[in-house]
Amino acid sequence: MRFTTHVSYIGTALLSLASSSLAFYLPGVAPSSYNKGQAVPLNVNHLTPGLSRDDQLHSVFSYDYYKDSFHFCQPEGGPRDVRESLGSILFGDRIRTSPLELHMAQNETCKAVCGEVIFDARSAKFTNRRIAQGYNINWIVDGLPAAQLNYDSNTNTQFYSPGFALGDVDENGQSVLYNHYDIIIEYHRVGFGGKDQYRVVGVHVQPESRRDSRVLEDGTADCGTQDSLLILSEESDTPVTWTYSVYWKESSTAWATRWDKYLHVYDPKIHWFSLINSAVFVVFLVGMVSMILVRALKKDIARYNRLDQIDLDDLNGTSGAIEDGIQEDSGWKLVHGDVFRCPQSPLLLSILVGNGAQLFMMTGVTVLFALFGLLSPANRGFLATAILLISALFGAIGGYVSSRVYKSFGGEAWKRNIIMTPLLLPGVIFTTFFILNLFVWAKGSSGAVPFGTMLALVLIWFVISVPLSVAGSWLGFRQAAIEGPTKTNQIPRQIPPMAGSLRPVPSILLTGILPFAAIFVELYLITSSLWTSKIYYMFGFLFLCYGLMIITSAATTVLLVYFLLCAENYQWHWRAFAGAGMTGGYVFLNALIFWATRVSFGGLTGAVLYVGYSALIGFVVFVLTGSIGFFASWAFIHRIYGSIKVD
Repeated sequence: MRFTTHVSYIGTALLSLASSSLAFYLPGVAPSSYNKGQAVPLNVNHLTPGLSRDDQLHSVFSYDYYKDSFHFCQPEGGPRDVRESLGSILFGDRIRTSPLELHMAQNETCKAVCGEVIFDARSAKFTNRRIAQGYNINWIVDGLPAAQLNYDSNTNTQFYSPGFALGDVDENGQSVLYNHYDIIIEYHRVGFGGKDQYRVVGVHVQPESRRDSRVLEDGTADCGTQDSLLILSEESDTPVTWTYSVYWKESSTAWATRWDKYLHVYDPKIHWFSLINSAVFVVFLVGMVSMILVRALKKDIARYNRLDQIDLDDLNGTSGAIEDGIQEDSGWKLVHGDVFRCPQSPLLLSILVGNGAQLFMMTGVTVLFALFGLLSPANRGFLATAILLISALFGAIGGYVSSRVYKSFGGEAWKRNIIMTPLLLPGVIFTTFFILNLFVWAKGSSGAVPFGTMLALVLIWFVISVPLSVAGSWLGFRQAAIEGPTKTNQIPRQIPPMAGSLRPVPSILLTGILPFAAIFVELYLITSSLWTSKIYYMFGFLFLCYGLMIITSAATTVLLVYFLLCAENYQWHWRAFAGAGMTGGYVFLNALIFWATRVSFGGLTGAVLYVGYSALIGFVVFVLTGSIGFFASWAFIHRIYGSIKVD
């Protein structure tokens, strides 16, 4: 699973940023220039599951390239690990050296990787199953993933799809192993000091199955013919010879734009159409909410203030006929003495909204950085690393917001608030992640996070995030409490029974569906990229969808709270949080639908992992959107009750 970023030219309009296909890199890997004949390293990564021929995902486990069952050739002295970022390790990358030799601008025809290897029946059965599940091999040349060349009939363009197939399934349903690779490398010529040098700007591989390939007595290789398919026997040993050819092709593609062929948008018209529909829907929703609330509130506030004036005139004996036709005070003003009452479980709510504010800032800053090209795809896993570090640095915001909210609720257990804000929610996330990682480790997958990486996560948590959160909480508790414009009555007002859509379950379901509709298409693309190990880079679209989700969450929650208050229900705090947070519930439900339609694991472990990680993502979205709804409602209530005259 991997998120990387597409770097767009900075234009004058935000939409041009979202759609531009040109690229450049700000902080990133500096270009490597090679002399002719100079060795170009080819590194290998883990094998990842992809969509099989039936367009289904059959596995979520990745496997180490040098797992014994695959019998890939190893370099002399054994493979060496290549340094990786924290985010790269978390998303399963296991990059190591390989025995394949590449020399800049020098073609190589039919070379054996090593001598003949023997697949026993057990290894053959394991490999055949991985082939049937659509597993892909991942190589890296000069920071670029080796890819398969694909054709998009909608746009009539060719593009690179990172990774290439381990094998294929023939007409009889038998797994065919690819044991020969034609490696086509595109290079761009540059001049330095009057001498030409070369840069790698594209890599794609055409794998083939050749049963009769072999190593000759003089050490050279015979790559066989394309007509002989290599099928691993699951009953006896099968000899296999790994061979490859290298072809260099000069290209006009500059190094700065070499990722363009990898960052392909499938049917961009549908993508734009969906985004425009969401934007129109949001504009209509916000306009409708604004019209209803402005007209209704303006009328209510004017009526309430007239009633207050009549009461004052009554005291002076001058009201006269003014009170004729004036209705009795009713609606949301009746609960002015209870609307700022402390909610149930104020400590838990303050902790959740504090962490939600931290997630809100982290998400916004990360997407903004990615939008402007500050997270280069050449730095593998840098996006995930940035998410972790930015989230840790924003721990101060989480602590500050949590303490301010808790103090405004009148909470007195300030020590518990300071301690639990940086520990409760991150603790739930880390514990869930650790338990799911045990399943991955038990399966023998290379995607299991090593102990050292787990320790690094704990250190980031307790060395950076926790101290900053404590400092933010200390600063927040030193500030004055946010007081409401009306005083709270000593005796709580009785709440009448809710009917229809104002009941808890219907109101929460209706409130959460609208923000989810604004992000549905982008969520589907992210889900597909996440589980099929593809590149997601459309951060322009993601930035717009994030903004639409914020606006929709705020508007729908404010509308819900207004209707609750008009029904004399002043317990809005948790209803606002849960209503907007239900977007996370729909995210999880969407993942289950994706599982039912596009996923076929056939095993308990894969299902536990998929459901577990999907639930974890849904929970994070629940806290994020719930906090947006809570703060929008809080600001709305302060605004309307500050506009009326109350004795």
